[in-house]
Amino acid sequence: MSRPSLLITFVLTCGLFSTTQGADSADFTRREDVIYGRKFGTALTMDIFTPKQKPNGRGIILVVSGGWFSSHDFIPIDYARVFLDRGYTVFAVVHGSQPRYTIPDVLLDMNRAVRFIRFHAKDYDIDPDQIGITGGSAGGHLSLMQGTAGDLGDPKAKDPIDRTSSRVQAVACFYPPTDFLNYGKPGENALGRGILKDFKAPFDFHELDPKSHKFEPITDEEKVLEIGRKISPITHVSEDDPPALIVHGDADKLVPIQQAEIMVSKLKQFGVEAKLIVKPNAAHGWADSTKDVAAFADWFDAHLLPKETGKAAASQ
Repeated sequence: MSRPSLLITFVLTCGLFSTTQGADSADFTRREDVIYGRKFGTALTMDIFTPKQKPNGRGIILVVSGGWFSSHDFIPIDYARVFLDRGYTVFAVVHGSQPRYTIPDVLLDMNRAVRFIRFHAKDYDIDPDQIGITGGSAGGHLSLMQGTAGDLGDPKAKDPIDRTSSRVQAVACFYPPTDFLNYGKPGENALGRGILKDFKAPFDFHELDPKSHKFEPITDEEKVLEIGRKISPITHVSEDDPPALIVHGDADKLVPIQQAEIMVSKLKQFGVEAKLIVKPNAAHGWADSTKDVAAFADWFDAHLLPKETGKAAASQ
């Protein structure tokens, strides 16, 4: 897919939110380009937004991703502001972007970002055990992957950050892909194919050849399918997953609403609290998405704040 098309897709998946740049505002401070990790000599960064008034001690990770394309230039300020107004500290995470990096690479970045935030929770005055995550489209997919496949860290890792959990405690997202091997209908393969045929780069899986010492394309179809299962949130659902809210349009042709329906159904089968809000006649992104982000904030209030505080905030 061309860069202009990618940018158009990204704007749609962010729900037409403002991406106005700038440092501090009257109601929040912004720390730009905080390095949370490095890969192949490249810095991985996030921007940290802190409310100036009545911070609630909770953190929300905003996954900056559309089509698995990620850029500091497209951090959606209006999206973040909804949470800032509720007292949340917002971590806008930029991951290694396609076309250079594939989805398995991106998942490593997201795990690293969550570990970094939790490890430095005291520095940001947030509770390390009450972290939410949100995003739209690819950002929604990555949010659900953290919710279902986040882990407790590697106790043998040299870096203490890598020994830290990458689990989150609540998820709220827009129109996420959830099962790439049953995409829109049972058996439909969307690993850069079918509906997602214009998104080949995120699915261009490679592996290191021990003989040539080069990264070679994976051509074995069974290996490709196994990766497809591993990067699908629905594969990882278990009874200890965090509560999840999905908002999805029933006229979405890029990510069929079936993806949200099967995910919510699977979570409920395992006894996990899950909710789907259907936007009638809505396609992949809509202009008044800020209203729906308010529902996300209510969800986080209910699941991350103390019970009485959360109930009071949600009712306001």
